[in-house]
Amino acid sequence: MFQQSDEDEQTEKRSQSREEVEKMVDATPISLGDPVATLAAGSVLYSWLNFYVRGDKQTGIFVGLWAPTLLAAASYLQQKDIITRFKKGLDSF
Repeated sequence: MFQQSDEDEQTEKRSQSREEVEKMVDATPISLGDPVATLAAGSVLYSWLNFYVRGDKQTGIFVGLWAPTLLAAASYLQQKDIITRFKKGLDSF
């Protein structure tokens, strides 16, 4: 009997946590990574166009390297922003 109520409480806490996370996700503005991910996907498509359709393999490979570079740069900037916000939050205490 006690085990059932503990499981019910845990299930209720999980559903509340999920709802809170969903609210936070909905309230979060578009980050720098979203348009960059679109650009990275576009560079992959442009790379395939150059490599396979136009037959320009060297340009296709070069353009294909833009995607990981863009994603790495966006990741770095997002991590830097998170660290800055975290430090500001610690300074306020």
